[in-house]
Amino acid sequence: MVNHQERFERDVIRPFVDEYLAGRTPIPCTLCNNQLKFDALLTTARQIGAERLATGHYARIRRNDVTGRMMLLCAADDTKDQSYFLYGLTQEQMARTVFPLGEMGKQRVREMAREAALPVAEKPDSQEICFVSAGHYVQFIESYLAERGESAPEEHGEVVTTSGEVIGRHQGLHRFTVGQRKGLGFAAARAMYVVALERETNRVVVGEDAELRRATCAVRGVNWVSIAAPSEPVRGAVKIRHRHEPAAATIESIDAATARVRFDEAQRAITPGQAAVFYDGDVVLGGGTIVSSE
Repeated sequence: MVNHQERFERDVIRPFVDEYLAGRTPIPCTLCNNQLKFDALLTTARQIGAERLATGHYARIRRNDVTGRMMLLCAADDTKDQSYFLYGLTQEQMARTVFPLGEMGKQRVREMAREAALPVAEKPDSQEICFVSAGHYVQFIESYLAERGESAPEEHGEVVTTSGEVIGRHQGLHRFTVGQRKGLGFAAARAMYVVALERETNRVVVGEDAELRRATCAVRGVNWVSIAAPSEPVRGAVKIRHRHEPAAATIESIDAATARVRFDEAQRAITPGQAAVFYDGDVVLGGGTIVSSE
């Protein structure tokens, strides 16, 4: 048995907490894939002489016979596709990984588990972050800090409209995320949403639904998965959340690790800390972390 509890805390949980405290909305599943599942586990596989690592991710890997590169593809069952969380895979990692469920639907997987009398055959689908119960991430963050003798920063600040009008107070940026409507702490005659979290001024900016829409976002930590980093802008479809319908866009590679995405139509609630993942049909071209939008 290999115990990576300390590394999981260091490389997944702590960054998750720190990102929220910084006013961003992170994706711990991507960190776990990049730092543990396809790094530490592959290292362990080498040590024990295993040629490949097989996981239960719903995605596919295929070799491009023309370019010689390994390609990451969406799962055959698009309702279970997890390619969004796997954009950080390297060519070496994909060459040593297999996704046996990638061509299968979840119902068939359950049938096979029943036939094999596996106890997980009826296990409910996972819908939330594995270490946060029922989506209560604020309670998790505050409990995590308390266990380590720390406390969430007492950073009460202003809730302002996009025009700068102060309409309320908040008790910490980590309690909010872009696009949030409920629990804003004030009453309004019309529906209001979190439009931005300003770390520098410690302000929560709110506005109407139309003010959530942006046409451009900057992306850092970019990994080009199925293609080499392009020298010219490329056309594709970009997902800005796991459940987001990929939207037509032009992706411009600024340098080896940054890119700019220009959507054909403005997208709702582009959220710093989430991933922007680039697709060409079923093929994952690459992806990275959203740092800003405009």
